[in-house]
Amino acid sequence: MTSVPTAVHDEQHIEAQSEPPITMFGPDFPYPYDDYLAHPAGLGAVPPTEHGTEVAVIGGGLSGIVTAYELLRMGLRPVVYEADRIGGRLRTVGFDGCDPALTAELGAMRFPPSSTAFQHYVDLVGLTTRPFPNPLAPCTPSTVVDLKGESHYATSVDDLPEVYHQVMHAWNACLEDGADFSAMQRALRERDVPAIRAIWSQLVEKLDNQTFYGFLCDSPAFRSFRHREIFGQVGFGTGGWDTDFPNSILEILRVVYTGADDDHRGIVGGSQQLPQRLWEMAPDKAVHWPRGTSLASLHGGDPRPAVTGLHRTAGNRITVTDATGDIRSYKAAVFTAQSWLLLSKIACDDALFPIDHWTAMERTHYMESSKLFVPVDRPFWLDVDPRTGRDTMSMTLTDRMTRGTYLLDDGPGRPAAICLSYTWCDDSLKWLPLSAHERMEVMLKSLGEIYPGVDIRKHVIGNPVTVSWENEPWFMGAFKANLPGHYRYQRRLFTHFMQDALPADRRGLFLAGDDISWTAGWAEGAVQTALNAVWGVMHHLGGGTDPLNPGPGDRYDEIAPVLLPED
Repeated sequence: MTSVPTAVHDEQHIEAQSEPPITMFGPDFPYPYDDYLAHPAGLGAVPPTEHGTEVAVIGGGLSGIVTAYELLRMGLRPVVYEADRIGGRLRTVGFDGCDPALTAELGAMRFPPSSTAFQHYVDLVGLTTRPFPNPLAPCTPSTVVDLKGESHYATSVDDLPEVYHQVMHAWNACLEDGADFSAMQRALRERDVPAIRAIWSQLVEKLDNQTFYGFLCDSPAFRSFRHREIFGQVGFGTGGWDTDFPNSILEILRVVYTGADDDHRGIVGGSQQLPQRLWEMAPDKAVHWPRGTSLASLHGGDPRPAVTGLHRTAGNRITVTDATGDIRSYKAAVFTAQSWLLLSKIACDDALFPIDHWTAMERTHYMESSKLFVPVDRPFWLDVDPRTGRDTMSMTLTDRMTRGTYLLDDGPGRPAAICLSYTWCDDSLKWLPLSAHERMEVMLKSLGEIYPGVDIRKHVIGNPVTVSWENEPWFMGAFKANLPGHYRYQRRLFTHFMQDALPADRRGLFLAGDDISWTAGWAEGAVQTALNAVWGVMHHLGGGTDPLNPGPGDRYDEIAPVLLPED
């Protein structure tokens, strides 16, 4: 996801190192998912009479696999349906004919330390992380900011011209004056729920109808169009912001408040290993199941195929039809795939959800996103140009077609990869009609104009790999991003796991996935909504949590999202 520039809060970040860390539970629903996961009492239990009960889990991305893994631990029998591959938008691919260790992250590739629930599972399966080379990050040797044909080389933010510092200070002032930034970060660090809710409730009521761009324009600090243009086109840190300008400012505030923009790390070997390892891993303390039982073993190695039909049948069962024509009914089901699939590729009946929830799904706004990677023989960009004394090539932010170029390596002399371009929205749509090789040619031309003496092509050792998530048939977009006025819709989707107030014939089917969360585009949201759904299934089947470790539903009345009036 596009996120707020790391360098923007450089001074604040230095000061904050000794403070408690922020976690991405966020202002909308300040529930400590990391504490819930770490508690020795576990997530809860279902009655012994329900042990072995089948629960459908539709979608084998991170949210679906976390859901299934935790249901397995409770003694239930998750039945996972997946149309493509385990992993969803945690998609790690190799390059044909190249070293298998050389990979590209077509989906999620960088994770903030505030993703504490996500990190729980990273640690659980034994994965390691390393700093991700965002622009101007400490681990990034150098960055080039190229705007309107003029390039600036920097090893730190101090190397950039004064106008970029003016933009940085304007953004800091905009956040402080318009969104109580310091007060909210302090409340989140201290997990001060009353303070979080007091600040956020006022901002939701004030800003739900405001775009990101309108928020900037309303700030005296951003009265300069030139500053807004620079911020939009190249920004700092992870890239420009103009593709997010039409979105709700509330979406952006969730990111900056929770530190989702800072200190990103990548997963060594690729992020898809996380759901794959959870799929294959036998929990140490699973109820009911014999030792050694895993999701993979329960499924004979492979998940069920794509779901093609979803209906309610007698006895308030959820009946699932898959691509082979197989029909199965379940007491409970969790839908973790992108919600638009319920409107198009899956035959559904209206009885699945209350009408207001259908409306919310129909109004979901998805961002487009494209990437293209090429394998190269070595990290040649670290060669020093004898004419300038600078790195031959740098991590690059530009207003040209490529927008963001990332340089990824495993050490000197080893094969490496370049993400030639990472783009969103209209910039992504510009690539859509082009093949991978056509995209690569345009990208090399753009980069050749920034680095006229560098022959990138001579280092390429294999074919490019690319993705346009808006063109992926089981996704139709990269991630949700609410437009102004969408807060009420998102609240309906996120709180759907609380079903006691629903009619009996609308219960038992739960929504999860990062587009159901308040922080879409971040794997943490996929994990949090999975845990909500697990609590919902457990409660639906007559189970409950240990009083020492109340779950998200147990504390719902205390921390429920702001309820805006609809009349």
